[in-house]
Amino acid sequence: MSDMRKKKIFEWAKTALIVLLVASALLMGRQIKLFSDFFGSIPLFGGVADLVRGASGTGSGGASGGTFKEAARPLAIVISNSDGERYGVQYDADARNAAYDRTSSILVEALGSASEAVEISEDEWRGSLMGAGVYFEYAVPVKLSVLGGWLGAKLPDAMGDESLRRIFVAFGDDMSRLFYQNSENSLFYVADTAASSSKAQELDVFSANGAVFAFELGIGVAENAPYVIILPSTDFADIRASAAASDDELLDLVQNAMGHQNEIYTPYRDGAGALIRVGAQFRMQIDTMGRVVYRRTDTLVQGGAGRNYGEGEIIEMARVIVAETIGDACGSAEVFFESFSYGEGGIQTVYFGYYFGGGHISLYEDGYAAKISFVDGAAVEVELIFREYLQMDEYTRLLPVVQALAAAGQEFVLSYLDSGASMLQPAWVKG
Repeated sequence: MSDMRKKKIFEWAKTALIVLLVASALLMGRQIKLFSDFFGSIPLFGGVADLVRGASGTGSGGASGGTFKEAARPLAIVISNSDGERYGVQYDADARNAAYDRTSSILVEALGSASEAVEISEDEWRGSLMGAGVYFEYAVPVKLSVLGGWLGAKLPDAMGDESLRRIFVAFGDDMSRLFYQNSENSLFYVADTAASSSKAQELDVFSANGAVFAFELGIGVAENAPYVIILPSTDFADIRASAAASDDELLDLVQNAMGHQNEIYTPYRDGAGALIRVGAQFRMQIDTMGRVVYRRTDTLVQGGAGRNYGEGEIIEMARVIVAETIGDACGSAEVFFESFSYGEGGIQTVYFGYYFGGGHISLYEDGYAAKISFVDGAAVEVELIFREYLQMDEYTRLLPVVQALAAAGQEFVLSYLDSGASMLQPAWVKG
């Protein structure tokens, strides 16, 4: 029997097994009412709504040609070679970072040399994903201008205001092509690039692990979530959560990050136990849950009145504050940009969230780890939730992704709900 025929038989058998698993999951879902009161020894879908805030910015400000440090990385990467073999990584931060370190230059080159994009059909988009290339998926929508600023790539002006979560660099014989899905209108686009296809040879170090997109399974339930990445992992680490440091240490961290190192202040505790510091230019407090709220109280000093700051610049200012505060005290977790919004009076607000092993940590009632508001480029109000997260030796087994997809009937993500407990367990949460 030829190798090609053996491969076809293997692929047929794998698909048949997946369909069988999906059918069993659907039957199980009907029997045990997965989405009502079931949350037993195998965690499935929690009731956390709005796991992460979607991008809500409506302004036109971009990165203004600047180059900034990344405020987020893709949570999933899929690498496909010319033989159709794939390596995918999603819920493993170390493996994700290793893959990104090898492939980010491909994205930089493609973005930096992209021509103006044109709309294509979803069939064309799906067809491209079947070929050789590298696929990147972010947790939340990111504007192309902001992404270009993080990577040091200047894009055509017409593309700068578009937001995306999914982007794919397809390798060709003569040139590469850049495919992406616009998060606001859900349409698909392609742009020719000057990226070299020779870079594909550098990716042979990644061994195929059978990663597939849900739409490739040919099952009806995948139509509501066609780009869920099917990987074999079912065991995910539990997390130990704790206070990041003492109240005074955390307030010192924030006071220094906000530029008040040498300012005299008056400390006191209120009736609820919150430690408060009042200075000539600021007021801040930390409550018993590790939440620090800083407010700028001087009205004479502003960061650049009259200047129009682009989103990339504001996100970078916020990233620096986050890196010097919760990012320096969160243990093994990562802190990533989640959204940008405009408010009344010229307020621009940036949200960040905690992530662990590719799973989102939803904190308390609001879910975010940091909320930073700017007026004229000056941080006027900062909310930071300090928590330290460390991986435990225990693991929680969840439903395999394909069965979870069948049960959910829509997109879902790995999540840890932190309401103040010392141990957090993962669960699949519908997006």
